[in-house]
Amino acid sequence: MVFKRHIAILGSTGSIGTQALDVIAQHPDRFETELLTANNNSKLLIEQAKKFRPNSVVICNKDLYDEVNKELDPLDIKVFAGIESAGELAGGKNVDIVLSAMVGFSGLAPTMAAMRKGKVIALANKETLVAAGSIISKLSGECNSPIIPVDSEHSAIFQCLQGEKTQVEKLLLTASGGPFRELKAADFEHITKEQALKHPNWHMGAKVTIDSATMMNKGLEMMEASWLFNMPAEKIEIIIHPQSIIHSMVQFCDGSIKAQIGAPDMRVPIQYALSYPERIALNTRRISFAEIKQLTFEAPDTDKFHCIALAYKAYKKGGNMPCAMNGANEIAVAAFINDKINFTDIPKVIEGTMEKCTFVPAPQIEDIYATDTEAKKIAGELCGEKLKA
Repeated sequence: MVFKRHIAILGSTGSIGTQALDVIAQHPDRFETELLTANNNSKLLIEQAKKFRPNSVVICNKDLYDEVNKELDPLDIKVFAGIESAGELAGGKNVDIVLSAMVGFSGLAPTMAAMRKGKVIALANKETLVAAGSIISKLSGECNSPIIPVDSEHSAIFQCLQGEKTQVEKLLLTASGGPFRELKAADFEHITKEQALKHPNWHMGAKVTIDSATMMNKGLEMMEASWLFNMPAEKIEIIIHPQSIIHSMVQFCDGSIKAQIGAPDMRVPIQYALSYPERIALNTRRISFAEIKQLTFEAPDTDKFHCIALAYKAYKKGGNMPCAMNGANEIAVAAFINDKINFTDIPKVIEGTMEKCTFVPAPQIEDIYATDTEAKKIAGELCGEKLKA
């Protein structure tokens, strides 16, 4: 007999959340939706709730509560407002797995609230570990709240490690290289947001897509991998693999390398996290090596993609510096999307913020929130200066 797992999705209207619901729809005998949350997309949240009939929904933007409640109250679906409610309900006794898929730093508080209740965390919000890695790792152990990675690269590493007791020598974190891998550095000044939002292989939300274009996503993923797998940065190698067929690899002490391979489809790592330790069927494209013909690899250009270098710099500095870097990146990406700065200004804003932000060597959770606030303020001011220039 298969027991249903009750799923809470923090960020159900985003790219990861919508694909998770597709996975759940394919396996109604295994998964049941307990909680859905959204920030502003009330219309899609209502549509999802009507289809999947969760016990509760949360609209984080309190101004949209009446709209959501009016639509869902007749269906006996409980409606709550505010991000605090998301964390409280995610820790509810009927929830088995919490899919943390909110965008950016906003996902930290509700994820921690669920962890304090000992929930299994399917983590798609990499910023949670980037900003507060030591705190999250400690909380996971203290509250018996296991973290299962959802990012395709970290899921690949996680899968490669199953059954292994051999010493790991190196993690190989693959990257598509984004849309500007072959573009000359001199042409970066003319990149538009429309160009940056066209990822060659993956369909993702706007923020994650821009992070891929700047390759900051690989810097964030390096930090996430470090915390998830207790691996120092010098043993995590970023390698560009344009075909996105190998999702990441693990090199062991005997020189052997294991890779997780498949078509680029985020539903695969999402489903693996929800069904772990089982691997169940999924209606997704199968790859044909005869059709692929070749897989290529190259080292990233950290001069052209300076965000990678900034991530390693923040990692080496430690303390609250990764949090400051992350906060600055969120502001810079939003400013670029809103036509306030150029593409090449993104790493400049991040670096300037890292230089100005107060350094805390051993941050507590209150320091993390203070750092995020300070970094975003500094980054906002730097974006304003770029706009005036």
